[in-house]
Amino acid sequence: MAKQVTHKWAFKAGMRARSYNWKSSAKAIARLKSTVSEIKAVNCSDPAAAAEGVIALAERIWPAFEYIDTSSGALGSAINGTLEALIPILVAAPADEATRAKWLDRLRQAIQDDGVDYLFPFSEHFGEIAKFPKLMNQHADLDLDIIRHAWSDWERFSYVTTVTLTLSCLLEVERYEDLTEVLALPKSRSWYYERFAAQALLRQGRDDEALAFAQVMLEAGRQSYNYAEICKFCEDILVRQGKADDAYSRFGLPTAAGNTYLSMWRSLFKRYPDRDPRGILEDLMGLYDAKGKWFATAKTAGFLDIALDCAADTAVEPATLIRAARDFTTKDPAFAAMVALQAIAHLLAGRGYEAIPSDLDAAASHLLAATTKLDQVGWALQALRRLETAPPPHADGLMMLRLRATIALFENAVV
Repeated sequence: MAKQVTHKWAFKAGMRARSYNWKSSAKAIARLKSTVSEIKAVNCSDPAAAAEGVIALAERIWPAFEYIDTSSGALGSAINGTLEALIPILVAAPADEATRAKWLDRLRQAIQDDGVDYLFPFSEHFGEIAKFPKLMNQHADLDLDIIRHAWSDWERFSYVTTVTLTLSCLLEVERYEDLTEVLALPKSRSWYYERFAAQALLRQGRDDEALAFAQVMLEAGRQSYNYAEICKFCEDILVRQGKADDAYSRFGLPTAAGNTYLSMWRSLFKRYPDRDPRGILEDLMGLYDAKGKWFATAKTAGFLDIALDCAADTAVEPATLIRAARDFTTKDPAFAAMVALQAIAHLLAGRGYEAIPSDLDAAASHLLAATTKLDQVGWALQALRRLETAPPPHADGLMMLRLRATIALFENAVV
């Protein structure tokens, strides 16, 4: 028998039942972050105690967070990230079969009590957490007949909270026939469950069948929620098969994602480090509209010729150009000058979010600084005069007045 794990957890005091109200999302997220830090710190010296802490956290998440408004999705994302960070600690913990059996019973109960499926990452990895084949089989069999009955009754389908953990155990203990049989019962198919069948094919070395299986799910047209996940599954198979170009064009590029255009490019380049980064950027720009939105990405990636092309597009934000002109005045004054001039042109055309005349002043200042370094102030003056004599259609009146003042400033600089 393993020794009794005891540790006084600081996070427990802040995770009492009903201790968070409707507007406590930010407070709860902060608590989760500190809890992860605490458990990881303990894991460095006592992995078994850390695993016990993960179980204790699982038991408290729903009772503590039950009344929090989750409409923004922030809390759900934070919980998911927390559990994904802590589950490896639970899987790797040194524990005998009896200790792990107790953990699984507590975790299973927490999953069943969970009102909004906060703990679904535990269900997905339940078989891995079980570790011992005997425990995997026990938890696989516990609700298998109930699931068969529920999924066979198409007219009165009822949700079984332990479906995912059951499928996880069947997968990990290699009961592939049982897994395939039970997944064939529902009238409608969902990748949320069918991915276990796809993984089973992979584990049997049937890569091509797994790929075909996933592609059928994509073509069904009913998997929009899981579209990116299915594509990633297919992409990974092709990459492992040495078909990286095929993986990139069919699945990688179309599903490139990120919070910003720059993060999209970085993510795709990270997945395909052997591809030309410039080519990846050009592929992304070809796939998505609004060339101007890619200015910051091209600039940061060092493709300044592409960035200048983007700077001329109407979708670019003048404020972004002004900041770039400021940042490049010293290290690449020629680029800074062209970008500043484009910013002025966009401001004259009335573009930019809540743009004001002082924005044009800032762009002009960077233009003057850059062209002074290049001894090209006269060139800048001529460019500004061309904008005055041939302004954009419906040019902003206040911006035009500011342009005339700017021209006077450059004329004095030339003299």
